[in-house]
Amino acid sequence: MSQVFHTSANVRLAVYRQGEGLPFVFQHGLCGAEGQPGQVFPEGEGYSRITAECRGHGASEAGDLAEISIATFADDVASVIETSLLSPPVVGGISMGAAISLHLAVKRPDLVKALVLARPAWLCDHNPANMHPNRLAGELLEQFPPHEALRRFELSEDATLLAQEGPDNLTSIRSFFSREPIDVTSALLRRISADGPGITQADIRSISVPTMVIGHKRDAVHPLAYAQQLASWIPGASFVEITPKADDAQAYRNDFRSALSKFLKEI
Repeated sequence: MSQVFHTSANVRLAVYRQGEGLPFVFQHGLCGAEGQPGQVFPEGEGYSRITAECRGHGASEAGDLAEISIATFADDVASVIETSLLSPPVVGGISMGAAISLHLAVKRPDLVKALVLARPAWLCDHNPANMHPNRLAGELLEQFPPHEALRRFELSEDATLLAQEGPDNLTSIRSFFSREPIDVTSALLRRISADGPGITQADIRSISVPTMVIGHKRDAVHPLAYAQQLASWIPGASFVEITPKADDAQAYRNDFRSALSKFLKEI
């Protein structure tokens, strides 16, 4: 089920709900859409998944491209929670969605009952090196037609590295060169890759809600070490390592779903 939500800037967002029960706001990654968290959400566990597709993603409008940031996306999600939900939900996300969730857990703890950080691509810093392949793709799309941008990307050191250390990352980035509208895709890749969650290590160490962090190997854009580091900083957080998506996509989904199911039952 989907509905339309209008942000404070009057940008229309698509908000999806899956299942019945307590609210679990579960956000997608960069250039993804609601189907990404949907495919790993464990139905029948007494929770309803709510995903607000971020500006420029899925069926949501992009709005002013100069306003694209993790903080803006987090503010939009906070507005959805405040407007649509009666009590603080579990909040979580994959990759960019994890950064949005981390921002909310620090800046709006009143809106977060528990926290799920899956395959995080950021710790505290802006413009992390692991996001360079995404940023490069965005820069090439800004400068060249999509077919030429892709050709140049395939010749880059980033593409060579990802073929060895993150083949699933490489598959995702290749798909961005045909993602429409191209100007929105380019802006998302450039602006979000250079951004950060806007918090400090001390902020992260102050998080007090139940937290689970998920990561896996062979994921260069989402380093396993980042997931382990966040789990060590957040008091009482659990860490779960799952099957790499590049090794077995179905096992990845099954492991992810099982980890979420266990966590949701325990909180």
